[in-house]
Amino acid sequence: MNDTQNQNDQQTTPDPTTSEGVPDVATLQADVERWKALSRQNEKNWNEARTELAAIKEASMTDAEKALEQARSEARNAALSEVGNRLVDAELRVQAATAGVSLPAAEFLNLSRFVGADGSPDSTAITAFVQSLPKPSTAPEFAQGIGLGRQSDSGSYSAGQIGADSLSRMSPSEINAARKSGRLDALMRGDL
Repeated sequence: MNDTQNQNDQQTTPDPTTSEGVPDVATLQADVERWKALSRQNEKNWNEARTELAAIKEASMTDAEKALEQARSEARNAALSEVGNRLVDAELRVQAATAGVSLPAAEFLNLSRFVGADGSPDSTAITAFVQSLPKPSTAPEFAQGIGLGRQSDSGSYSAGQIGADSLSRMSPSEINAARKSGRLDALMRGDL
């Protein structure tokens, strides 16, 4: 780059800092967009150069080299198609476990739907499928607190049971009545 162009760049670029020495948000956003545009242009140039190089290599290949390259490509695609369903299955399981969802039974899944044209797993299709699966419910499977079966030990007493603190305020006749009716069973077993 020559000096005059460098001086022009310095003259047209505004000072990106405020009075506190902190960069201005608008200037930073403009820089981000400029770098994104440059990155896209470089990627486009790279793809064009790569395509041109591949065309030059293909034009300079002999018939034997072309046949060899075609055989390699066919062998790669055949090998990937053989293991493609296994790779898709593994990818589905990984993404489902990461998302915390359950996959349907294997006989209900068409795994070939998730295999790309080159035989490798189609990550975008797999991700879309896994995201469409219902999330597991966090609610208990059965109703809680209805007095049936073992109840929680989180400080609340089992249905109809009397705790040690209530027992200390009861008279002997009330204690005998509660014991006969079974309201002291949990306390006598040591559950409370």
